[in-house]
Amino acid sequence: MVRTAVAFSPGHISGYFKRVEGSEPGSTGSVGAGVVIDEGVRSTVVPAAATSIRVVRPGRASVGSPPVEYALDRLGVTAHVTTECRLPIGAGFGLSAAALLSTLTAANYLFGLGLSADEVAARAHEAEVFHRTGLGDVAASQAGGVVCRMGPGIHADITRFYPEEPLYAMSLGPLPTASVLSSPDAMERIAAAYPDRCPRDLADFCRLSRGFAEKSGLIAPEVQQVLRACDAASVPASMTMLGNGVFAAGVPAEGVLSGFGEVYRLNVARRGAYLIEMKP
Repeated sequence: MVRTAVAFSPGHISGYFKRVEGSEPGSTGSVGAGVVIDEGVRSTVVPAAATSIRVVRPGRASVGSPPVEYALDRLGVTAHVTTECRLPIGAGFGLSAAALLSTLTAANYLFGLGLSADEVAARAHEAEVFHRTGLGDVAASQAGGVVCRMGPGIHADITRFYPEEPLYAMSLGPLPTASVLSSPDAMERIAAAYPDRCPRDLADFCRLSRGFAEKSGLIAPEVQQVLRACDAASVPASMTMLGNGVFAAGVPAEGVLSGFGEVYRLNVARRGAYLIEMKP
């Protein structure tokens, strides 16, 4: 009997980070802080003779995902995978990591692989690092909260706290993560801009992230315009890393961001990736 497994993983907005280069994928990653969000990726996985990936998002669908295909191949399984998300891809919402975590969580149950949650995360992190689609999103999205990662990889020390305030975000278009992560000049500016401490609360996270965004030189003019409007309204805000968008804290943020595009209301996630259901 052909069965289907469905799993979900939350996304992650990175506020500031610094790359850490290790001797292999498990020790390569980043330190930094971010917010695990309640929006993410839902993956439906069905056994198949050959792997195929369908990516569904509002208003469009596409095929193929090299990181997911790589991760499934490394597990020695083949499947038809459908990933679904409400947020825009490539906009700094950690959806590549979420797609990997949700797909591998579903595949683990579907094929009876017997992997622990740590082992699933390790496979997802390896695929992210190998394809340069992220450095710390998988580590953060193993659980919820506003996170501060104090070492690279999934086994690093991570602190988490869980504010009740909403977070609002909007996107002005994609920013290819690989193009930044593969640029030595960009990595040098990012390392110099890193604030080197953990945030105390959500507003402090926004302040630290904003200082990092400004000093790193990553802010595009259109993003700077949105951030100035947030400043004028005393709304804590910064740039999504790495994405051409803005996140802001507190209820007044919604009204400010709505003047520039579609606004997403987000809550801080309370948990990481999980299995939704298994069905015939």
